[in-house]
Amino acid sequence: MLTVHHLRISQSERIVWLCEELGLDYTLKLYDRREDNRLAPDEYKALHPMGIAPVIEDDGLVLGESGAIIDYIAAKYGQGRLVPAPDSPDFPTHLFWLHHANGTFMTNGMMVLAAKATGAEEIPEFVAQRGAKSWMMIEHHLGQQPYFGGSALSTADIMMGFGLTTGRMFGGPDMADFRNTRAWLQRIGERPAYQRAMAQAQPGMTPMLD
Repeated sequence: MLTVHHLRISQSERIVWLCEELGLDYTLKLYDRREDNRLAPDEYKALHPMGIAPVIEDDGLVLGESGAIIDYIAAKYGQGRLVPAPDSPDFPTHLFWLHHANGTFMTNGMMVLAAKATGAEEIPEFVAQRGAKSWMMIEHHLGQQPYFGGSALSTADIMMGFGLTTGRMFGGPDMADFRNTRAWLQRIGERPAYQRAMAQAQPGMTPMLD
């Protein structure tokens, strides 16, 4: 039985969304952040040696890392859904955004948070420039294609989704300047699977879709 351990207000909401898109039978366990430092509680940290979200359990397997979990679930349970075939013209685009999500986009956001946490008066220029380039690429791509995976929703959209929605609680640009990105957010928000996922993963919170 697949169990998704979800730390609220974290990227583990991606896994809940994926499970809902695939219509999987799974168990969801919710964890609240600590009141004193807003980090994961000790019981969540004990799930995996890294002590961070997300984490799943599946028939004795304990697995962390968003990308690894999404690839694992899609390969084991997806039956070819949400991943373009290698001969599809969408496949390279899908791969780029699937890996850009945590390889560059989220990583750059974490560098901004780290700089602010250490009291930096200004964000390092290379960090600011890299972040601006990423947002520009996102806006341009979504003006050319309806989804990050190309013509249809793919796991690339699920990987990118957190940074463009709930992740903006930790900072981000003025979305008024990103018309194409906001249109993508509206398409995502209309999906029944996304609505179900957010209702379960972030109860009481209005999804950040504008």
